[in-house]
Amino acid sequence: MTPSIQPTTAEKMDIVFVGHVDHGKSTVIGRMLADTGSLPEGKLEQVQLSCERNSKPFEYAYLIDALKDERAQSITIDSARVFFQSLKRHYIIIDAPGHIEFIKNMVTGASRAEAAVLVIDAHEGIQENSRRHGYLLWMLGIKQIVVAVNKMDLVDYDQDVFDTIETEYNSFLAEIGVEPLCTIPVSGREGDNVASLSERMPWYQGHTVLSALDSFTKARPLDDKPMRLPVQDVYKFTLFGDDRRIVAGTLSSGKLKSGDEIIFYPSGKRSTIKTLEEYGAPAPEEARAGEAVGFTMEEQIYVRRGQVACLASEPAPQISQRFRASLFWLGKHPMLPKKQYLLKLGTERVKAEIETIHAVIDASDLSNKEKQVIEHHDVAEVTFLLKREMAFDTTNGIPDTSRFVVVDDYEIWGGGIVLEAIGDAEQTILRDEVFLRNKKWIKSHISYDDRADRYNQHSALIIVTGKKGSGRKTLAGKIEKQLFDDGKFVYYLGVGSVLYGVNADLKRDGRNNWHEHLRRIGEIANIFLDAGLILILTAIELTQDDLKVIQTIISSNQIETAWVGDTVTTDINYDILIPDEQRFDEATISIKRLLQEHGIIFSP
Repeated sequence: MTPSIQPTTAEKMDIVFVGHVDHGKSTVIGRMLADTGSLPEGKLEQVQLSCERNSKPFEYAYLIDALKDERAQSITIDSARVFFQSLKRHYIIIDAPGHIEFIKNMVTGASRAEAAVLVIDAHEGIQENSRRHGYLLWMLGIKQIVVAVNKMDLVDYDQDVFDTIETEYNSFLAEIGVEPLCTIPVSGREGDNVASLSERMPWYQGHTVLSALDSFTKARPLDDKPMRLPVQDVYKFTLFGDDRRIVAGTLSSGKLKSGDEIIFYPSGKRSTIKTLEEYGAPAPEEARAGEAVGFTMEEQIYVRRGQVACLASEPAPQISQRFRASLFWLGKHPMLPKKQYLLKLGTERVKAEIETIHAVIDASDLSNKEKQVIEHHDVAEVTFLLKREMAFDTTNGIPDTSRFVVVDDYEIWGGGIVLEAIGDAEQTILRDEVFLRNKKWIKSHISYDDRADRYNQHSALIIVTGKKGSGRKTLAGKIEKQLFDDGKFVYYLGVGSVLYGVNADLKRDGRNNWHEHLRRIGEIANIFLDAGLILILTAIELTQDDLKVIQTIISSNQIETAWVGDTVTTDINYDILIPDEQRFDEATISIKRLLQEHGIIFSP
């Protein structure tokens, strides 16, 4: 047994141990703790005595279970986490479940790890889960991997057995672009090559498991990456005359300080940092990646949860309603195209559906399958269509803004990485124009929040659409009258009023200028919203592409869409359907309730 280790630095690293069930992960971890003197005093003897009293053979894996209840010792384990120290650094070792039915738990455990040890049973060989775990580690962005071929004692320390497993598994990893740091022949039970090199395998003179851990490279802080701060919430203080509005979140990357000019994506609105704030502490001079921070702004603008704050001087994230992704699915039911799911990326939550399944991959052998659905344990490459634009980075960028999870029936059943934004040339041009407009916008001396406080409402655009003759204008008029009678600041604008007024030149032109009509309508609506009003707009049979134009100009969170009539004749993603049999007085109440639920107006 090696002497007790006393670390000389405070560097920390999370390591996940993964592998097929019964391949000996816990045994290797337990043996390493014992052989390095890292166990609480008397713990080894206590577990050995317990085994003797219960007439069962001692296993080093039992140490992990025994340590789960240790709360007052220097080694604390929270279900599957072991705190361990080497001469080089402090480790949190995550013992991930190995059974195929617990892959979801394995993914959860590995999601924050910087490196991994993948354990394979020398006697049983490479299993389906061995490959699946390797693939999922790659999807989680864990590229530093050590392969430990365990239970070498069961194959008489045969080098040929080891070489065969090493060659086969390294070949598999190479197909997904992963090169392991090393492959180590190990016996967790006997202690071979765990903390010290084994005399039983003189043919191997490489790393032990312990030295391999210390050979992992600590990930560089994300301070040098472009700044990304997904907005968690916006807080308003009123006590004792405090009128601050503090935007709060955690920096995923980069640095932030007062005086920085920032842009919020996907809206493209910008402001300047006035002060940094920290709860119950003096204001920090600078915030860095990984730190939670709040800040106030020189110019108050409309900011919502899910937007991403970035420095104006640095590269912007991708913005799109569509992206290509690599996805794994662990749901009880197959994942279906065209079905709506909730996609969570950073602090943003948006409804999404699979537009196209490009390939379904068997993660155990990387073979492609011709399938129209994504089943339990499948990995797929897909294109997602989101209900609204979202800001994100790709897999080669920043982890927090390039990884997502998929929620179905209130549970997380899938996740993945963004590979590529799929843009629309026309939308990109329009978005660039909107960003330039925001940059050049001459701001009022009255802020958005001040108007919202005075008017007791948030500005919004209510689009009422449907077939010709469905009663759109009648309903819009009733909504306007109801909100006005309630003391709201509201205005009804029919598309015809714009077509024969501001857009009269386009109407006379006679050419197909519908996109430009919509752009101008969106810009007019933006002025109404900037003034703090609720604007009601009616139009015949708007499509999803029509709505995308308006959403590019106005934040989609400020738009509510109602379709009037039972028969929906376009592909628009509406927020509320007004059926034919519903009287317009009742429909008005339904829309008013929707505005209350979305925080545009407030319940009495």
